[in-house]
Amino acid sequence: MFRLLALPLLALALTALAARYGLGPPLTEEAVAAYDLRPIVLPDGRGLPPGEGRVAEGERIYQARCASCHGATGEGYPFNRLVSEPFPITPEMEPAEYAIGNYWPYATTLFDYIRRAMPFGDPGTLTDEEVYHLVAWLLYMNGITDLDDPINQDTLPQIRMPARELLDLDPETARRFPWLTLP
Repeated sequence: MFRLLALPLLALALTALAARYGLGPPLTEEAVAAYDLRPIVLPDGRGLPPGEGRVAEGERIYQARCASCHGATGEGYPFNRLVSEPFPITPEMEPAEYAIGNYWPYATTLFDYIRRAMPFGDPGTLTDEEVYHLVAWLLYMNGITDLDDPINQDTLPQIRMPARELLDLDPETARRFPWLTLP
């Protein structure tokens, strides 16, 4: 019984001690609001803000804000690869290093992830327009869109990601939520 309670009790103790010893800055309402990016962008595009992205501007932003972690062309050093290996991606392929082009199922949720979580160490600081530009460049580099394709709240939900066909509901989720379907 003690083992079951040890971890929760330790977590509570550390939380109490953090306030006592001043660990971390106190959170203000403004600081919390800065991370409250709503609405969440859904796979069908609901929640996408206005704006438009272009490949050339996305490359400029990528070099300034992303390349130090993901490599000059998205090859993935020191952090994750963003540009995938050549296509087509099929279930029969040997496992490959996950990247946007061979793993990400929806272009819309790529926008949402970048807007909320990037750049590392400074998340939520990119404008919606900058995120659209980055998504345009990343989709282009993965061979999903063309150089001149505009990326915006109307076009992004229409993009069919190569890995979408590989996404399936796991049996337990399908059993528990029989009404749930993937867009």
